[in-house]
Order: sequence, then C-alpha cells, then structure tokens
Amino acid sequence: MAQSFLPTLFEHPYEIDPKYGKSVAYFSMEYAIDNSFKIYSGGLGYLSGSHMRSAGALRQNLVGIGILWTYGYYNQTRAEDGSMAVQYLKKNYNFLEDHNIKFLIRVCNAPVWVKAYFLRPETFGTAPMFFLSTDIDENDEQSRNITRRLYDSNGLTRIAQYVLLGQGGARLFEELGVEPEIYHLNEAHGLGAAFHMLAKNGGNVEEVRKRFVFTTHTPEEAGNEKMDINLMESFSFFDGLSMEQVRKAVDLHDNTFNFTLAALRLSHIANGVSKLHGEVARQMWSGYSDICPITSITNAQNRAYWQDAELAEAFKAKDKTAFDRRKRSLKKDLFRMVGEQTGHVFDQDTLTIVWARRFAAYKRPDLITGNPTCFERMLQRTNRPVQMIWAGKPYPSDYQAVEIFNRLNSLTGRYARCAVLTGYELGLSRLLKNGSDMWLNNPVVTREASGTSGMSAAMNGSVSISTNDGWIREFEKDGENCFIIPEAKPGLSAEARDRSDRDNFYTILEEKVLPLYYDNKEGWYDIVFNSMRDISPEFDSDRMADEYYTKLYNA
Repeated sequence: MAQSFLPTLFEHPYEIDPKYGKSVAYFSMEYAIDNSFKIYSGGLGYLSGSHMRSAGALRQNLVGIGILWTYGYYNQTRAEDGSMAVQYLKKNYNFLEDHNIKFLIRVCNAPVWVKAYFLRPETFGTAPMFFLSTDIDENDEQSRNITRRLYDSNGLTRIAQYVLLGQGGARLFEELGVEPEIYHLNEAHGLGAAFHMLAKNGGNVEEVRKRFVFTTHTPEEAGNEKMDINLMESFSFFDGLSMEQVRKAVDLHDNTFNFTLAALRLSHIANGVSKLHGEVARQMWSGYSDICPITSITNAQNRAYWQDAELAEAFKAKDKTAFDRRKRSLKKDLFRMVGEQTGHVFDQDTLTIVWARRFAAYKRPDLITGNPTCFERMLQRTNRPVQMIWAGKPYPSDYQAVEIFNRLNSLTGRYARCAVLTGYELGLSRLLKNGSDMWLNNPVVTREASGTSGMSAAMNGSVSISTNDGWIREFEKDGENCFIIPEAKPGLSAEARDRSDRDNFYTILEEKVLPLYYDNKEGWYDIVFNSMRDISPEFDSDRMADEYYTKLYNA
C-alpha cells in the first residue's frame, strides 16, 4: 500500500491512492490558492493552485514547494488621476504553521538562513505545501529582501530567489529526512535543485535526469530566461560545482545560460501546456542536441473551486430559467464592484463581455479599441447594447503593458458602458467569470501557450469569443460551444493581422452573438450549456493532475 513519504507531523491527511503512489516534489514560484494568500501574480499561479487542489482531491503523494512572499506580488490600486498605482503591503498569515524548520543555504557564497512554513492541506483543500522565507531576524537586510517581492524588478534579486526555490527546496527535504522520487519543475525557476543534486552525487547527470521532469509554459522570449553563467556562478546558483562541470552537464559552449534549455537537458521528460504548445515547443527546441522528449499536458482549472454551485445545479437540471435567474444575481454582484470602483452603473439585461488576465502586449487587451468607430458604435448602441469590462495586472516594470492599462482606463471614462477594474486577484476573477456573458480572449495565435481563464469562465456559463490559440483549439466547436475569430492570413504585417482579427470580432458580434443573445435566448442558452458540458471533465484540473502521473512522473 502506498504511504505518504513525508514525516508523520506533515504527512498527507488521506490514504494515498496506489495510482499516485510515487512521491513527487512540485516546485513553483507562485500559487493562487486562496484570495487571502497573496503569493501569486497570474496564470502560472492559477495553474499551480488548481494543481495543488486536485492533487489533494485525488489523494496523490505530492507536496508543493513555494516561497512565502512577504509583500506578495503587488497591490494594484489607482493614483489620484485614475492611472494604475503599485502598492506593497506586508502580509501576515496566521494559517501557516511554524515548526521552527531552519537551515542554511549559500547565496553569493555567503550563508543565508531559510525558514520553512507548512500549509496544512485541510486549510484550503490542497496537497501538503511548504513555503520558504529568508525574511527572518537571523538574516541581514539584503538576505531578508530575497523573499519580499515576487518577481522582483531587480534582476540580481531574482537570481537569489531562484537559488532559494531550487536549492532551498532540495535542502528542505534533507532537513525533513526524506527524498522525493520525482522533482517537478513548474517552469525553470527551481532549476537550482538539479544542480544541488548534481553536486551531491558527484556530477552524475544521468542520476539527475532520472529524477527530474519539467513543464515549460510559454513560447514567449521573456518566459525563457537567459543569464550570464558567470553572474549566476557568483550567486552560488550551481552549489559549488565547477564551471567545467556545469558546462558539461548542460552542454554550454558560451556564457549565455538558458534556463529552459538547461531544464530540458537535465530532465528525462518535459511537457508543453496544450497540444499546440507541445508542437510549438518541439519545433522551437528541435535544433538543440541532447534535450529530453517534450510531450503535452493541457492546462486546466479546478472545477470544484471555480464553479458556482447554483449555476452547476441549474445546468445539471437543464433548467434555463433557474440558470438565468442565478446569472442575473451574479451579474448584480459584479456590477456592484464596477460601480464602487468606477461610478458606472451597469444593466443586468445587457450583454456583458469581459477581457481579464495578465496584461501583456501579445495578449492584445486593447485590440478591439483599434477601430474607434466600431468600438464607439458597440458601446453607444441603444438596440442590442453591449457592456465591456477589462481587468488584469501588468508586471510593474512592463511599461508598455502599464501604458495600455492606463490608456484603456482613460478611454473608459468617456463611455458609460465600459470599465477597467483594478485588483485582479482570485476574488475579482471569480466575480468576473460568474457575472460575464462572454469571455474575450484574443492573443496573437501560437504565442499563448495555453491560457486558462476561459476555462473557469465557461464553467460558469460565460461563452468564449477567442482567437484559435492555446487550449481553445482542443475545445472549440465554433457556433456550438464558443465563437472563434478566424485566423488571419499568414504573412501579414502585425498591423494587418490585428486589423483582420478586430474586424472579424466585430463581424461575429454583430452577425451572430447579438441576434442570438437578444432575439433567441433559448438558442443562446443552448450554447452556454454546450460550453459547460464540454469544459468538464476535459478541462478540469483533476484530469490534468492525473495525466502528470501517467505521462510524466511514471514515464
């Protein structure tokens, strides 16, 4: 019988399912677990949070390793002129258990104390989890700063954060006196764990590969981080290994250390996060030697957490009247937030479209505003009116994304039926997914590895209108469970591609969506119910957590 691999004090509170008996340590920089626990920034955290919930529900022998960010990511607020403002507030979490687990790691060849806090699975319904902190009295100010801000804008601090996640996580298991069979790197931030193991075993790369698996999340250049290897060595990232040993282990012949490429060379198998992304990743890295196979496991969201119980009940009973009544109530909750933040009063009977996720240029949050005539007509029409809401957090140092956010915020001041909301965290995300009629997703095709926000929106009866990218390709039945913006012709300039996608959005809205929503409510709810039918179980994270065992951990 499979048993928890953790010490008795921290062991799993459930009998391990034999299918998931192999012991796994899951490393991630961020987890979106609960709105009160602000240690996440966006999609990576939402994904890993859902994974932890499903790992617990499926009784898996898995433990999550993360970092306790003292100030979290950031609090998104408004300046006096309404533009976005960034606020850092110290957080204190009384639900984390302090068992006085402390140990040393080296950063910049100096000793740094690490304290590990335990999140008991019963607290939020997850697998057991540990969170590492250097913001403790034993450390100097510079060392304490390592765990204050998620994705610190100072690149040197980020290197120290990566050292902590990887080596600190590996050292934690030594302190606990246990050894996971598999180390899962959810993105390459925790790669230091592989070099720690390499240093321990005398440089045996094959032994490391047997134990490591890797998930890559993005084809975006910014997501595949590169650093100078000598700078990383000065931060003790390689845990005492010689440069010759490191270069040999990752087949490096210059000074540019690519985190993703190194992870692919130090793992025995890796995965992209949708079928399309798996293809893109295999092509992207096909010119490099000695990388592990790359399969695909499509991202998903935890239905038990995200789906409104009354909507689920009405859907199960195929009761469109009850569903409509509950949806109107949820819209009222969302619109109360719109009013509080912006002073705009929205109407529950009006089609409401939401664009909400991390603000980044390739996700094109402002795409539909590029034709001012169509945008204004959409928002000012009296027949078949439309309401539009944006929300999302840009990285504070992504000035292009911040500028887009502020430009949209300024634009919405001119129209009563649109709004930009701040504070996009789990709580606001739930309000938006519950209260929207349509979920707009319009990234540049092939540049969104998966995307998951539309999944939890669909679980709550919000119909996707989307470019055909990421997860949606595996879900879409155009006109039956969603609406697909046709792909622009290949070879177009970025401007022409955007124009094509924008024109197609407005055509779909005018010719398909609005007539259906306002003149054929029965047909509209057919699409809503088809979407809810097709989203689960395929895009429920229980399926995903199961596939990680069958396709990665047991490979």
